[in-house]
Amino acid sequence: MTDPGISAARRSAGDPRRDSDARIRWDPASPVTTSIATSDGDCRTRHGRFVGGAADGVEVVEIDTGAAKATVLPGRGMSLWRIDAGGTRFGWESPIRGPIHPARVPIDDPSGLGWLEGFDELLVRCGLESNGAPEFDESGRVRYPLHGRVANLAADRLRIECDGGTGSVDLIGEVRETRLFFKRLRMRTRVRFHAGRPEVEIRDEVTNELSTPATIQMLYHINIGRPLLDDGSVVEAPIAELVPKDELSASEIDRWDRVGPPQSGFAERVYFTELVSDAGQQTTAMIRSPGGDRGLAVSVDTSTLPRFIVWKNTAAESDGYVVGLEPATNFPNGRSFEAEQGRVVTLQPGETIRFSLTLHPLADADSVRAMSDAIRALGEGTSPRIGPTPRPGWSVP
Repeated sequence: MTDPGISAARRSAGDPRRDSDARIRWDPASPVTTSIATSDGDCRTRHGRFVGGAADGVEVVEIDTGAAKATVLPGRGMSLWRIDAGGTRFGWESPIRGPIHPARVPIDDPSGLGWLEGFDELLVRCGLESNGAPEFDESGRVRYPLHGRVANLAADRLRIECDGGTGSVDLIGEVRETRLFFKRLRMRTRVRFHAGRPEVEIRDEVTNELSTPATIQMLYHINIGRPLLDDGSVVEAPIAELVPKDELSASEIDRWDRVGPPQSGFAERVYFTELVSDAGQQTTAMIRSPGGDRGLAVSVDTSTLPRFIVWKNTAAESDGYVVGLEPATNFPNGRSFEAEQGRVVTLQPGETIRFSLTLHPLADADSVRAMSDAIRALGEGTSPRIGPTPRPGWSVP
């Protein structure tokens, strides 16, 4: 007898994001599949796997808070694939049409760019050993692939924890990036949701489990496309300092925060920044729609994520029309360059570093306006330093 989940997946020929249910075999017996009653309403979670094609076998967890529905991919480093809230889908239409099973992503491709063959998520982590541009050894072999390996490693020890009193529901998993004799890094991830609320909190703990010191990097690649992104969309952030990554980005420094229409052949523009934070070392940035009726904001703990990158890739829609907001430990240059500038994190044996950020899907004008006011208040009293050219020490010469 043919599995009905497989049959449905084979019948589905449309956009995989809109037909995702037809490609997932949900497991009602999984301990991660549950309904949770809280003081703020009910949360429902379900667990399954994609069936067929390049996504075959990718583990997926869906969490419905009543105010938003989020899709997490434990099989891809606990990435957040998308959020649906207030009638808006927050994510982007990658040409990859994933999710792609990590076994089909050639991380060690000789070009160093194999990571791009799996790049599809709303939020994907870059790290843990490295998070920037690819780097090669003296013989030309890949030493550090583009954006590292963590996004293509599967999580284990997956479980749900909830607090009926506060209405919180946590999806927890652990990802290990290891190589015998060289590294043993463990990332324990807690993705927190709240009944009746749309925001998603990310709490990651990275531990060096070797008996010798290790260095790490982390970057959260948060990507937004249609329908939020359009000609006239704006990036809002409390800038302390901002400079272009390269000369091409410098040519549009006067409109670094503005988004244009899809443009065939567009080459990415990248801006390196440090943001103003409050007394608790918290800051917030946002992409808002042209009409100001929708937005996606990210709040960040800058004590461990002190750098922030704006990535504009407003190419043709078929080529991946997208803008990224990227809190990070460092700038995404080659790892050796960043190490020379002191922008790698050293962990002693057994030491743990904690990263914290929150995504705010905003689906109405009032919530966008309130977030915009909060961002403006963060920057009050600060004169932004906007550099017209790449800054030595921030960009590779």
